[in-house]
Amino acid sequence: MANGGWKAGLVMGLAVVGLAAAISPERALHEGVPVEATSPNDAWLERLDGKYQQLFDAPAPNGGVPLVHMLNYYDTYNQAYGVKDSEVDGILTFYGTTTFFGLNDAMWAKYRLGAFLDLDDPKTGEHAVVNPWRVEPEVIGMKLPQASIESLQKRGATFLLCNNALGVFANMVASQQGLDAAEVYEDMKANVLPGVTMVPAMVIAIQKAQAKGIAYHRQ
Repeated sequence: MANGGWKAGLVMGLAVVGLAAAISPERALHEGVPVEATSPNDAWLERLDGKYQQLFDAPAPNGGVPLVHMLNYYDTYNQAYGVKDSEVDGILTFYGTTTFFGLNDAMWAKYRLGAFLDLDDPKTGEHAVVNPWRVEPEVIGMKLPQASIESLQKRGATFLLCNNALGVFANMVASQQGLDAAEVYEDMKANVLPGVTMVPAMVIAIQKAQAKGIAYHRQ
């Protein structure tokens, strides 16, 4: 996709999805946005039982830094405060241009998501055909498998994928490649990474996390 088309599509996509700034957690709380009773969509929230909880809001990859921030959160509580992983709940969001980081390698290869995002695999120098955050992310030239999605999941971290964002970006990929948007969306939805939780809308997931008292860290 030409730069102009990508940027225009991205602006439209983010407008439809509604980034966290559309209803910020602070605004939601101050304006009295109601928090509904527990629903199946909030099961991920009910499972959080750590004493220390923080949501890392990552609508953009930022070179993998969001993963490092969450790794640092766990490691520092371990090493400086003597807190076990079981007492820590780190939550990271996938929406905006991190949406596809919630999908498996098969989707990255099939739909050429590295080319779509203009994201290269540091091992090959070519557009990524596997999810670069799944097993061995590279941040500032350093390979950090300990900061990968799978490594952080083993420590109890929660990863959330926005369904609205997936719909928008699946549509953009389908449009670029001349495919059926509904079929691409259903294919991607069926290939979310194991352990990644799909939420209806990230704006609501963030608001509900804030209402529960979970700390917020913008990436």
